[in-house]
Parts: sequence; structure tokens; C-alpha cells
Amino acid sequence: MRRSEAEGGIVPYLARPGRRAAVVAELAQLHGPVSGVVELPHRLHWQPDRRVNLDNPALLRWMYETVLVEAVTPVELVTWLHGPTLVRLWPDLWVPRGVRQAWEQRHPQLRSAHQPAAA
Repeated sequence: MRRSEAEGGIVPYLARPGRRAAVVAELAQLHGPVSGVVELPHRLHWQPDRRVNLDNPALLRWMYETVLVEAVTPVELVTWLHGPTLVRLWPDLWVPRGVRQAWEQRHPQLRSAHQPAAA
């Protein structure tokens, strides 16, 4: 059974070919880690060493990009992402268009964070 867009979960935008983007209903649901060293599950990152030092800003951003593309359930998103950190990083994340569209449609505050300021 597919979750409806209103409930969060699966939405009609693709994270990559054959995989729909997963989105949570509310950014406040995201309580993932923001510092220290974490080890991603093999399903999200297929390398032998899956440890990520979140105190390194580049690695923190990389982990968010990876989770946004590879997550297939809201549980994975809630586990690994943190709402305020996602909002802060959003303008700098390199994610597929479908992921960006899905998240910005469900969470308009991300869209406004991503828009360049008017001169």
C-alpha cells in the first residue's frame, strides 16, 4: 500500500530512475543526528566503511544528499535527518530535481530558502 502525499511518505517525484522520492509530512518529525560520527546502514551507503563524521560540514552535507536520494521510507528520513539542519543546508544540497520538487512542494519553506534573494 502506498502512502498518500498528504500523509508524507511516497510522492510522485523520482529520487532516481525507478525510485520515488520519500518525504515526511512535517519537518519537525526529523530528529536525526547533527554531530559526531555515525554509521549509515548498508542500504543507504554501500561502502565497507559507512562511518560519517558529521562535524565536518562537507560530510554532513554529503550525508543529507545521500539520505534524501536513497531513503525509501519516512522512517529512514526521521532517523538520519534533522529538520533545522535540513532547512539550513537545503540551498547547498545537490539532489535530483525530483527530490527537490517533492520536498519543496510538501515544505514550501524549503523553496523560499532555495530562492536567490531579489536585488
